[in-house]
Amino acid sequence: MSVLTKPVGSTSWLPLIMRIILGVAFFAHGAQKVLGWYGGNGLQLTVTQFENGLGIPYFLGYLAAYTEFIGGIFLILGFATRIASIGIFIEMIVAVWLVHFPKGYFLNSPSGGMGFEYNLALVGLAFAITLTGPGHISLDYQLFEAAYHHHERPLGDVHFVHR
Repeated sequence: MSVLTKPVGSTSWLPLIMRIILGVAFFAHGAQKVLGWYGGNGLQLTVTQFENGLGIPYFLGYLAAYTEFIGGIFLILGFATRIASIGIFIEMIVAVWLVHFPKGYFLNSPSGGMGFEYNLALVGLAFAITLTGPGHISLDYQLFEAAYHHHERPLGDVHFVHR
């Protein structure tokens, strides 16, 4: 039964895998908003649509676009990981509340809208990254390795860094 209850092999790859999955998704969506890549509208039109369509003030529209773009890059690199994942977590909670929740749960909702199921998965992944941290395969770990060894307190397979 231990095969079913214990991790197989090293768990040091898990934070990297989670960061890359979430980071690539948010880099792509952020690049649509900030740069107009991948069929996106670019920064000015995106921020205007947030203001006119959702009532989101311009500065929060800019903050959301750059949170996705820079946060995605930071997650991929494992730099300022918890800050990036908390920003993405908050942004997705707002997206669920303002846009997706009224359209139902399912992504391909019968009402024709995009429900919140995908966003909920992103919220969960961002929360998991916030709890587990960047892992050993990250710029955070490479830059602050001494702090990790000095202040790390294990909690099962999850490690919290106290500063």
